[in-house]
Amino acid sequence: MNKNTGQSGVFSLFKGVPLRRILVVLFVLQIFLAVGFTAYLSIRNGQNAVNEVASELRYEVANRVEQNLQAYLSTSRQVLRGNQNVIDIGLLKMENLATWESYLIKQLEIFPDAVVLTATNEQQEHLGVEKLNDRQYLLRKADKSTGYDLYTYQIDSKGQRTQLPEVIKNYDARSRPNYQAAVTAKKFSFSPIFTSITEPTLLISASQPIYDSQGELLGVNSTLTHLSQIGDLLQNIKVGKSGQVFIIERSGLLVASSTTEEPFRLQNSKPIRLAASQSGNAFTQASAKYLETKFSNFDKIQSLQQLDFSFDGKRQFLEIRPLQGEQNVNWLIVVAVPEADFMGQIDRNTQTTIFLCLGAFILATLLGIVTARWITQPILYFSTATKYLADFTNSENSMAIQGIKEVEVLGESFNEMMQQLRKTFTALITKNEELELQVKQQTQELQQEIQKSINSEQKLVQHNQALAELANHKAISEGNLETAFKVITEKTANALEVERVGVWLFNRERTKLQCISLYERSNQKHSAGVERDRADYPIYFKSLTSARIIAVTDTRTDLRIQELWDELLEAKNIVSLINTSIWVGGEVVGTVLYEQIDIPRIWELSEQNFVTSIAEFVTLSIEVCDCKSAESALREAEEAAEVANRAKKTFLGNMSHELTTPLSSILAIAEALQNEVYGTLTAEQRQFLNTLESSGKNLLELINQILELTDIESSKIELQLAATSIPGLCDSSLSFVKNLALQKNIQLSVQIPEELEPIEVDERRIRQVFINLLNNAIKFTHDGGKVWIEVQPTSTNEYIFFSVVDTGIGMLSDDLFQLFQPFMQVENASNRRSTGTGLGLVMVQKIVELHGGTVHAESQLGKGSRFTVKLPWKKV
Repeated sequence: MNKNTGQSGVFSLFKGVPLRRILVVLFVLQIFLAVGFTAYLSIRNGQNAVNEVASELRYEVANRVEQNLQAYLSTSRQVLRGNQNVIDIGLLKMENLATWESYLIKQLEIFPDAVVLTATNEQQEHLGVEKLNDRQYLLRKADKSTGYDLYTYQIDSKGQRTQLPEVIKNYDARSRPNYQAAVTAKKFSFSPIFTSITEPTLLISASQPIYDSQGELLGVNSTLTHLSQIGDLLQNIKVGKSGQVFIIERSGLLVASSTTEEPFRLQNSKPIRLAASQSGNAFTQASAKYLETKFSNFDKIQSLQQLDFSFDGKRQFLEIRPLQGEQNVNWLIVVAVPEADFMGQIDRNTQTTIFLCLGAFILATLLGIVTARWITQPILYFSTATKYLADFTNSENSMAIQGIKEVEVLGESFNEMMQQLRKTFTALITKNEELELQVKQQTQELQQEIQKSINSEQKLVQHNQALAELANHKAISEGNLETAFKVITEKTANALEVERVGVWLFNRERTKLQCISLYERSNQKHSAGVERDRADYPIYFKSLTSARIIAVTDTRTDLRIQELWDELLEAKNIVSLINTSIWVGGEVVGTVLYEQIDIPRIWELSEQNFVTSIAEFVTLSIEVCDCKSAESALREAEEAAEVANRAKKTFLGNMSHELTTPLSSILAIAEALQNEVYGTLTAEQRQFLNTLESSGKNLLELINQILELTDIESSKIELQLAATSIPGLCDSSLSFVKNLALQKNIQLSVQIPEELEPIEVDERRIRQVFINLLNNAIKFTHDGGKVWIEVQPTSTNEYIFFSVVDTGIGMLSDDLFQLFQPFMQVENASNRRSTGTGLGLVMVQKIVELHGGTVHAESQLGKGSRFTVKLPWKKV
């Protein structure tokens, strides 16, 4: 089909003219008229709006800053008021700051703007908590336990505490500005800006003094805020494009700025306050200097002032107003905005501009209609020609268009496009056939995968059923190995669908593998007794002990079982196998062997997991059997021990009478001889008698300790539990060894926290424990040394620790295990001259264990020892 487009009338004048030139001339004319007229009116009205917008913006920004500051500062008042209420109802006490820690952390979660919360009492105790992020906190603490040094700890989300190396000696928080401000005001008060002692920054605090019912000062509760937080608050407030907000004191010192500038500079690592007129920001500095010139004294500013001044030859708008709401926070808010930032406000003339643009749009539309009619007339022929696109068999589907140059080129492109579409559709038909073939093939593969998945699920069900039956089988739970192994091999062979399953165990010398139970599935037959020597199959045995599972698909090529092929595998046509090691007590004691006949088999992961579980059942059966044997042996040993114990008690009872009576007579005669009842003694005779008396007393003490130890072990002793004062118990124990300590000029002391509640113990027995430990400490401490008792409860008050510490000779850590063994004494060059029975610490351990406690020893040679008794704190 060939059609020629004809054009007549005025359009014939443009024949051959490029369409681009025609459209450019027409639309440039439209845009020039619309934009030129709009720009003229916008410039004329824009300048009139600048002054009004500037005034409104300054006022609104200053209002917003004041409101945000008032809300920010009122948060501290709310926090402290809530704390006062909690103190008034008795949930928190200023005398016990330890209870404040978790409470302050919870407050920081509720009031995230309160960066630091502190509590300080008149006893110089101080506690402060600072929030680092949502999961970490800093705890600063100074009290009696820290020697009134300020310690810093880091606390994570789990409450774990890690001490940081920062320690401030002799810290007294009562001298800090936040404490002094509250004490001076005697009510809620903000402090002057002051310097932090832990980091180079400036702080402002809100403090509330705490008084008791008699009006006595108990302490101060404070919130501390970094000035940088106020700066962050200002940075979130946008002031035009380049405007600034800063806060100054009446003295002219900078408090905060919406720029990134800090209100201080560091000098010798200490922050020094910065005046606004000395700011490093040129705009801030120029604004402050102008205010200093305008107002010689900032105290004169009592209300809002709107000003303007020139900076860098440009007009700048300025507003200054006092901060209202907090009487003792005497700050001035300054908003400074360049006039240039308001030129964008000319958009208020948008309404006029819209009407102008509407007129330009109407004019452009009329011109567009004329242009469109001129262009669309030949394009109509293209719409007709597209109807022929579906008939690709007609080779004469082409068109010829004459007129505008671009339209003629478009016609030629259209003809080329038709030829390309014919080729493309032909290729698409071919591709579609290929895709249909691929889809068919993929569908077949997917069906195969689905069938494979179904088979795997069926196998898994069989495996789980077999495992469940084994788990409930009586032979396994009772340790009947013969029956258990038969059940395991039979059920495993059926579930795994293999021909042979056998349990093999090493002999005692680990030189052979012995078949304990072998099941053949085709014959449904059990057998046993086959052996394999380790020397004949070294590689196979090494593989068994080095890997938990050996999965072999082709037994002819796997090097790990090549030694078995010729003699054992080929003869029985075993083409695939899998071994799982049996582990008992941390070592391999055997293996479970699965053998596939005739058809090679790839062992799937689910099958490998199944045979691993079977090996665990074999292990369980062996361990149950071993436990049964051990229980029987234990019963026999207990019966023998009971007989021996009765014999020992009878022997000791008889021996105590037979030894004590003559020994007492010997000591009485020795005492009479020493008193020269039978005549004067020589020095040598007196020395012999002293030796006799000392040896006799030691022997008598040994007999008594052995008898008492026997009573404890036989549970003859009944504890007389009663409420006992902890300070009284410690003091009475020290009084028993005071004379012994004076002989060696040893200093005795006790370290006990205040107001400990009584403990329920057998006072006489526990005093015996402390006296024994104190005697040992004094015995092994050089003249002029120190021995003391430390008492420390746990944080939960469930247990309490009593430690006897000395500065004596100490001992090696390798010798500590001998201390609590009967008749054992640790000897070295320093203590060989010390006497003892070796039963004292045994008695200590037995008495403490009767109370449900433990004894722990620590020592360093030449530096002293620490014996710690841990007792349940049964508070009365």
